[in-house]
Amino acid sequence: MKPHHLLLSFLAATTVTAHYTFPELIVNGKKTGLWTYVRKTANYQSNGPITDISSPSIRCYELSPGTPSKTYNVSAGDDVGFTAASSISHPGPLQFYMAKAPEGQTAATFDGSGKVWFKVYSQGATFSPGGGMAFASSGVNVIPFATPTSPKPLHYHRNHASNPHPSQPGKSQLTISLPASLPSGDYLLRIEHIALHSASSRGGAQFYISCAQLTVQNGSGGGQLPPPDQMVAFPGAYEASDPGILVNIYYPVPTSYTPPGPAVWSG
Repeated sequence: MKPHHLLLSFLAATTVTAHYTFPELIVNGKKTGLWTYVRKTANYQSNGPITDISSPSIRCYELSPGTPSKTYNVSAGDDVGFTAASSISHPGPLQFYMAKAPEGQTAATFDGSGKVWFKVYSQGATFSPGGGMAFASSGVNVIPFATPTSPKPLHYHRNHASNPHPSQPGKSQLTISLPASLPSGDYLLRIEHIALHSASSRGGAQFYISCAQLTVQNGSGGGQLPPPDQMVAFPGAYEASDPGILVNIYYPVPTSYTPPGPAVWSG
């Protein structure tokens, strides 16, 4: 093979490797099977992101018509997460949203349309005194669900014991719990990682998304969903010009960062 062909092959392989999906639900440390309880996404082979936030695909990025997925029974307070294949390789915020299936629908039949989504977790950037900016999700290949009142993941588990820095590539799992105040019912659980390495130009931010199907049992009997001002629709929740989406994270290095979307619902 000629040298330039080798280079093109390498670049193509690198591009695929640099992208990622969230194909598997994890409940209380148990992996539940690839695309079994997670709706198969349109990028399940390419791993490529979605960049058009006005597209309906920004909701769950699922195949059309999609592959039927099962619904997993969980209890309020369970530890719930996703695997990442192969790992989160770009810097950016990690967020979780949920949407409760309306009366007469299930998690399997609910398409997630309308102002039904509420944010339950948001992990932004950390900043060092010397002017550095970092995202704790970079390098993760097992993604947790998060309690809405927790500003950052509570536990980090690393691939290699020699890696002393949980915010650096090499960590494989971080775990927090499903809120106990969540009302019982069927839900879509949406994971969103926004890669910001090319976000200095409009349309440069890359969205990596999956939705799992859950039935929440033993939830709060009197639990209420968030008020209307904390509910959003996908598409519609974000604008391409939002400062959490259109941002240069390299130069000049920002001194603050707020992920896009509504406030986190604290239950």
